Amino acid sequence: MIRSVMFDFGGVVTASPFEWFGHYEREHGLPPGSIRRLNATDPDTNAWARLERSELTFDEFCDAFEAEAAATGLTVDARELMSGLEGAVRPQMVEVVRDCARRFKTACLTNNFAVVEMPTRPEAAEVLALFDVVLESRELGIRKPDPRFYVLACERLEVEPDEVVYLDDLGINLKPARDLGMTTIKVVDPGQAIAELYAAVGDEPPVRAG
Repeated sequence: MIRSVMFDFGGVVTASPFEWFGHYEREHGLPPGSIRRLNATDPDTNAWARLERSELTFDEFCDAFEAEAAATGLTVDARELMSGLEGAVRPQMVEVVRDCARRFKTACLTNNFAVVEMPTRPEAAEVLALFDVVLESRELGIRKPDPRFYVLACERLEVEPDEVVYLDDLGINLKPARDLGMTTIKVVDPGQAIAELYAAVGDEPPVRAG
């Protein structure tokens, strides 16, 4: 029986940051997908991973990230790149979070970072307040796909992994959840993901899937 629904934030509740990456690449004449490939190189030890574990300050991250980009032949302004990272909230997914919060134990599992100059937007903060617990990599010092992240979420909600549905837009983050026994849903199209979620819990969605 499903007792908990857990959500990633960026790319699930909000628009994917990869959309912004694509915009930045087009604006600056970078090869399509080059920023994603840069972040996929040494994914546990690169500048992005260390920022999300609060191992680097924002200024240190910018220097390190720009150096990593330069080593691959890319010129990237890290501050400009990060300034547009936070995607728009998806209203239909917010309604799903709201509905799940009334009926299940809920958690948000997010890899994120803290920058004074980039505070959480009010509309995003309102959504985060709907969850029973919010697990943030910047506070925990670990980040997805570390299995400890998912185990900790279960412990805080007092549920077993096989009682959980977990939604994320990245397959690499879904694999450890699935290995633990969670029902996993990859969010590519939000409407399809919503339909899959309600099929998993045996109910009808509160919003039109599409």
